[in-house]
Amino acid sequence: MRSFRAGLLTTATWIIALVFFFPIAWMVFTSFKTENAAASIPPTIFTSLSFDNYVAVFERGMGAYLTNSFTSSISSTLIVLLLAVPCAYGLSIRPIKKVKDVLFFFISTRFLPVAASIIPVYFILLWLGLLDNISALSWLYVAINLPIAIWMMRSFFNEVPLEIIEAAQIDGANLRTELVRVVLPIVVPGVAAVALICFIFSWNEYFLATILTTDTARTVPPFLASFVDGRGQFLAVLSAAATIAVLPVVAAGWLAQKQLVRGLAMGAVK
Repeated sequence: MRSFRAGLLTTATWIIALVFFFPIAWMVFTSFKTENAAASIPPTIFTSLSFDNYVAVFERGMGAYLTNSFTSSISSTLIVLLLAVPCAYGLSIRPIKKVKDVLFFFISTRFLPVAASIIPVYFILLWLGLLDNISALSWLYVAINLPIAIWMMRSFFNEVPLEIIEAAQIDGANLRTELVRVVLPIVVPGVAAVALICFIFSWNEYFLATILTTDTARTVPPFLASFVDGRGQFLAVLSAAATIAVLPVVAAGWLAQKQLVRGLAMGAVK
């Protein structure tokens, strides 16, 4: 009976996984079709396949949009980590007075929808001459992701035994040594989890990238939307562009999967 339940659970798990994976697999398959085959009803399975759609995507300039997305996502993630790690350490290992009020202030900055603040942000950037600027977009991503990163990193630091920190202090470690050489190696999985989440949030951000950029600093999400216009949907080419767009996130998740699982298990999502 127990083996039957285990087999049933395994089968159900595989079915659920395939249901979630099927749209992605179909998108990749469609990216190799012609436009006529991609738009046919009922859908065609046996058809000629080619890489023409991928060539067309890069001829349309996707390389520049990918560069902008990498620049904004990686730079904003690094800045968030540089700011969030010492801040979260100070709020956990070396707590200040009214720490809950400080944490509430950080998370309260996420209460306001981005759409509600876009007008003042737009005019501020216009006044500073920073519209369609990849650096300005990166700093906006830092402001968006920093509160979440601080909350997550604080949860990870709270999992570090105080005895380890006290032993380092007895051995004469200063604050920098205590953080960099003692605590950070323990919470590396948590740092990886925070970095991956911030990278994904920045990579997938659409609203700010659409409103605040036009050409020079435009990222991949608005580029994908450009395939839907008055002339119709270019489904096969759009599928090729979307496949390329998801590859960096999939690759980052695959490379950091062990650290990510360990990091999430440390208490960041409890």
